[in-house]
Amino acid sequence: MSIEEKDINNEEEYNEADLISLLDDEGNEYEFEVIDEIDYKDGHYFALMPLFDLPDQDIEQGSTYMIFEAVEDENGDPQLAEIEDDDLLDEIAEIFEAGFAEEEE
Repeated sequence: MSIEEKDINNEEEYNEADLISLLDDEGNEYEFEVIDEIDYKDGHYFALMPLFDLPDQDIEQGSTYMIFEAVEDENGDPQLAEIEDDDLLDEIAEIFEAGFAEEEE
């Protein structure tokens, strides 16, 4: 599954429920729960837990989280996008996982 970008303009709804909807490249909408967010280097990143199952992609509700970067589209509107740099993605995942481990203690 390739998650593209989704407008996150409705901040009031987003902040109250900690839920966000993303669109894939085919226009399918998927719901995620925001489980954490961080600022790292020059970016802002979100850890999102899917609220759906996609067995053929090994994505199961409540067992996998995904990381996205907050970016702006060509009009300056806030968007979420996949992280293309695998090394950066690994660094950010380590930070999120360290935070998750602290919460469990």
